[in-house]
Amino acid sequence: LAAQARGIPVLTGCREAAEITDGQLVAFDPVAREFWPHPDQALRVELARRNAERTAAAERAQLRAHEPAVTTSGQTIKVEANIGSVDDAQAAAHQGADGSGVVRTENIFAKDLTAPSVEAQTEVFVRIGETIGGPITIRTWDPSGDKPLAFMPNQPEDNPALGERGIRMMRKVPQIFRDQIKAALLAAQQVDLQLMIPMVTDPEEMAWAKQQVETVRAELGVDPVPVGMMIEVPAAALRVAEFAALVDFVSVGTNDLSQYTQAADRTNDAVRQLARQDSPAVLELIRLIRAALPGIPMAVCGDLASDLDATRTLIELGADELSVRPGMVAEIKEVVRAI
Repeated sequence: LAAQARGIPVLTGCREAAEITDGQLVAFDPVAREFWPHPDQALRVELARRNAERTAAAERAQLRAHEPAVTTSGQTIKVEANIGSVDDAQAAAHQGADGSGVVRTENIFAKDLTAPSVEAQTEVFVRIGETIGGPITIRTWDPSGDKPLAFMPNQPEDNPALGERGIRMMRKVPQIFRDQIKAALLAAQQVDLQLMIPMVTDPEEMAWAKQQVETVRAELGVDPVPVGMMIEVPAAALRVAEFAALVDFVSVGTNDLSQYTQAADRTNDAVRQLARQDSPAVLELIRLIRAALPGIPMAVCGDLASDLDATRTLIELGADELSVRPGMVAEIKEVVRAI
C-alpha cells in the first residue's frame, strides 16, 4: 500500500521472483499483474508502448484534475485519497483530490514506540487537512498483523486477520482511543474532519464508540463531528440496517471485505486470486449496503476504488464517494466524467 500510494510500480504474489538472480533483467506489468523473467526485445517494445499509453492518459487527466468529477447524467462523485502521511496529502492535492476518505493513522505513527500525545496527533491531522485542502476522514487506530504498533498490546495470535483489530483492540485500550478522539475533535476546530471506526462487526461496538466520542466531546465543549464506520466484515454488511441510527456515513473497505467474504487471506499468495475484490459476492454486499442505507453517504475505499475498470460498477452500485490511491485521483475523475 505504501509503495502504491507513492506511485512506485509494485507486483506481489509472484513466485517466479524468488528465482531471480543478481543482474537479471526482468519485466512486469503491475496493472495487468504479469511477470516475465526473461523479456525479449519484442516484449520490451510492447511494454514500453503500454507505459507510454498510460503516461499519456495520466497527463491528459491531470489537465482537468482540479475540476469536479461529474457524470454525464449530472451526478457529482467525490474522489478522495487514501492518506498515510503529509506527503501523501501533498500528492493528493496535486491530483485534485476532494479530500481524504481514509487517513490511516497507524501508518503515520508506525515508528512510534510510545503512544503519540494528543498534541502530536492534533498537529498532524491539521497539517493533513490544510495540505489537502478538503475534508478528511480520520480512521481510528487499526493495528493488525501486517501493520502492528509498538505501543499497542501485541499478543501473538494464530490468525491476526481474525483477531483483535480496530474497534476490538480499542476496547482494551480505551484511553489511547479517547486520546485519538480528543486529537481529532481539536483538529476539527481548524479543518473539516470526520471520524471513522474500523473493523466494526456488531451494532453494540458502534454504540460504544459513539459513546466514547460523545464523552470526549462534552468534556471539550466543542461541536460534534460526523462519525461513521468502515464496513469490511460480512456480518456488518448483512446487518447494516441495524447501524443506520448509529452512523452519519459508511465506507466500504473492499480489501478486507473481499478476503473475509471469500475466506481467502489477501496476504497469502497461494489463495490471493480467490480474494478478488470484484467478485460477485463482494459486489452483491455493496449493493445490499446501499439499499439498506438510503440517504446515508456511502464511500468505497480499498484497491477496488482505485481500479479504473471498476469505477462504473461502483457508481452504478450507489457509491457517492471513492477514496483512491493519491496518484490515481485525476484518472478516476476522468473515468467518472465519461459515465
